[in-house]
Amino acid sequence: MLLYRSASFFHFYELSSPPKFLSQFKRSFSFRSNVSCPSSSPLHFSLKELRCGRARAFATAAAVLSQRKGSDTFFADEDVSWTSLGISEKLSRALYAAGIDRPSLVQAACVPAILSEKDVVLAAETGSGKTYGYLTPLMDRLRTARDDFANTVPDQDLAQSQRLCLVLCPNVLLCEQVVRMANCLCGDDGEPLLKVSAVCGRQGWPVNAPDIIVSTPAALLNNIDPDKPRRLEFLRCVKFVVFDEADMLLCGGFQNKVLRLINMLRFDEKLLSRSNKTVSEWPMELESESLSNFTLDDKKDLKTEIISEGKDDSEDVDVDNAVEDVDVDNIVEDADVDNLVEDVENGSIKRKDWRRVRKYYERSKQYIFVAATLPVNGKKTAGAVLKHMFPNANWVSGTYLHCHNPRLKQRWIQVTLETQVDELIKAVKSKDGECRTMVFANTVEAVEAVANVLLKAGIECYRYHKDFSLEERTQTLADFQGKGGILVCTDAAARGVDIPNVSHVIQADFATSAVDFLHRVGRTARAGQFGLVTSLYTDSNRDLVAAVRQAWELGQPVETAFSRKRSFRNKLKKRAGLGKEQRLVNS
Repeated sequence: MLLYRSASFFHFYELSSPPKFLSQFKRSFSFRSNVSCPSSSPLHFSLKELRCGRARAFATAAAVLSQRKGSDTFFADEDVSWTSLGISEKLSRALYAAGIDRPSLVQAACVPAILSEKDVVLAAETGSGKTYGYLTPLMDRLRTARDDFANTVPDQDLAQSQRLCLVLCPNVLLCEQVVRMANCLCGDDGEPLLKVSAVCGRQGWPVNAPDIIVSTPAALLNNIDPDKPRRLEFLRCVKFVVFDEADMLLCGGFQNKVLRLINMLRFDEKLLSRSNKTVSEWPMELESESLSNFTLDDKKDLKTEIISEGKDDSEDVDVDNAVEDVDVDNIVEDADVDNLVEDVENGSIKRKDWRRVRKYYERSKQYIFVAATLPVNGKKTAGAVLKHMFPNANWVSGTYLHCHNPRLKQRWIQVTLETQVDELIKAVKSKDGECRTMVFANTVEAVEAVANVLLKAGIECYRYHKDFSLEERTQTLADFQGKGGILVCTDAAARGVDIPNVSHVIQADFATSAVDFLHRVGRTARAGQFGLVTSLYTDSNRDLVAAVRQAWELGQPVETAFSRKRSFRNKLKKRAGLGKEQRLVNS
């Protein structure tokens, strides 16, 4: 449901024309649909709201986290080490050399879960160490498997191609960030432990077989769809699949492509399982069934089953279009149904039998979903989709997921047309030393307007939004990270971008969704550090801000403030509309 967004605005004293509101459009106040460790005793890693007595649909990953006063809110206990979590000595040394000598609480909870080889959903607050939380155990398993295989197979290239990890990210910048983080883990010789390649942007398919491929859904499909041998080899070699920023990948414009990839990978698992089984190994209820009356004409029925499985796995999601996007003919062709059934020379499985068989297969791939915001309040939310598609997955949830981070200080300032520029400049100038400050606005136009205000006040700043090229954005982030200063940006810089030592986040425009709010404030107070968030808001934002602050103070999930009952949202809509009319009169 779309609601009218409260308008935010900037008034410039030197403008020759009357002030205009820079970011007025319709968006939802609710979650967007496109949207440490066990030592001697196991660790229970749960949501903060569970401690408040509220039930929530998140499972837990280990056993009980101590609630003692003064306990660290980021790092695991001192007696918890990477080796105690099951990580090899070689990778532990690489982590130590990279400055990651102590696991975080989230890493301590998710590493054992991932090493268990079960599917994992990792939902934890921003800046909690999720990327190394999944990279570390997967790299360790890949490296160990590669070394073991190399001892038995002389062809090193063949050894490296046997097990492949695929990491999917929503954009090129996040792909490159994951590659950099993986390459930071080096052996005693100073070389990266594994070969990691990005397949996105201008980077095509790697010439040498890598251990990890990091890609966007669109770039991956563009590289494997036209090349049947590559597609077959790739699907068979992938043993680990990571969906980083899973809530974004499972919704909106990414959904169809991601569902297609999941169905392709799952179908490959079924084929591999089928080829490794004899009839006697099928489920008990099938043993008495005959294998007659199956001909090659049943390929058509097999196609139907692939489609129906896609619908089954994605129930309550708008998958009709996603299924249409799946190239069923190519999948079935790639599957080589002739070879699939050639061991049943005297007939084949009845159609109804195939529907039953396809539910039983040996798993050969591990799926890991990672997100800082993962709503479950609704059948079409990313969390609900995952619970339906992967009902047996282990869920690891952060203590402060969707909730107030105690290392984060909030400052709220209500502004008017006359005071907003002064308050913005005052907030930006409040920085100390060479800190980094990120100023968020809701539109490209608003970013440019804020940058102009700061420049007129003698404050140098960087600008970051979608109208800049990929190269320009990459250089901007590099300069900001290396030199510090002020970065004025849209929410394009809010999700997943890991810039250390951002001490201050300013909302020049107040966020219009819980996702945007949580990702913005998550740019600071990362990796155990402290941070400040200054939120400027107008009268049209007042009720929403009050609801957010109340949730913050009560330790409740922030998204409840963005998804109140209809009367609350209508009140916000009415207030935004009245504010717009009044501003139009004033202009």
